Amino acid sequence: MPTPFRYTEPLPAKSATGTVAEVYAQIALDFGIAEPVTFAVLSCAPELLAPTWALMRESLIAGTGSRTGKELVALGVSLANKCPFCVDAHTVLLHATGDHALAERLARGERPQNEEHARLLAWGRHTRVPGAALEPYPFPREHAPAYLGTALTFHFINRIASALLTENLLPAGAQRFRAVRSLAGRTLARTVRRPARPGTSLALLEHVDPGEAPAWAGGTPVGLAYAALLRAAMRGAGLLDTDDHHIVEQTLQDWDGTHPPLTLAGFPDRRERPAARLALLAALAPYRITDEDVAAWRRPEHTDHCLVHLIAYGAFVAVDRIESSLSTQITRQPM
Repeated sequence: MPTPFRYTEPLPAKSATGTVAEVYAQIALDFGIAEPVTFAVLSCAPELLAPTWALMRESLIAGTGSRTGKELVALGVSLANKCPFCVDAHTVLLHATGDHALAERLARGERPQNEEHARLLAWGRHTRVPGAALEPYPFPREHAPAYLGTALTFHFINRIASALLTENLLPAGAQRFRAVRSLAGRTLARTVRRPARPGTSLALLEHVDPGEAPAWAGGTPVGLAYAALLRAAMRGAGLLDTDDHHIVEQTLQDWDGTHPPLTLAGFPDRRERPAARLALLAALAPYRITDEDVAAWRRPEHTDHCLVHLIAYGAFVAVDRIESSLSTQITRQPM
């Protein structure tokens, strides 16, 4: 049976122990899927898996605001990042919320009929552009931590999925059929519509100082989860040398949200700087990562754990660029 994993071989859920087993148990309870591949692909690095789950849970699942609204934001982010796996996943999850007609309009590439829904989708897409004016929000300001957290969550997860998974959400691309999408959504409906208590996932995290949480999170569990993922993802920086760091940081500093040209002009050559190339592709165009890119970097000492950390580092450099410009906007607001 074809595997959804491109470059890693995660252990099956039945072999999970410790933190990984605890995360899987929460995912099954609060997400309704026992072992979603977007999290299984991180299972070789529990220190990444736990905060990724925590950020998604505390924003999309347990955060304030409409689940349909947050799914639309996540879908907009996924469209902006060209992640077909995540686009299909959020279409199924819109079915799970009961918004079947909306899910199918979006599956056909059509604009939502409801203007509020259209604004949420467009807002999610717009978050890819660092420094873009995101206000006025298309949701109540008191719901901002959950919506902003949802957007940042999927800027990270999109990149992990595009880099390390195939495009097929279901075997043989079955999610392309309307009946399959609807049925898959209905099987998740009870879990998706059940209220979740905020903060439950924080017990899975290493200690995080509340002072590290970003201001936009407003003291909610979303901020602690974001801080934990930031710290974990940045550990992957140790897989790059000083020159690699400079190349990655300079490129991201100048990034305006656009997708790279087909020629990948300006990207490091995989024969000369394979680590910098992989990190930058993970940040800006993870769907362009090839077998040759991974093979050029990978050495006998580079385990799945190393690869996941390098991809996570590149992915989060882009997330951090988006989040930093967001934080600057909030700081500049008049008191």
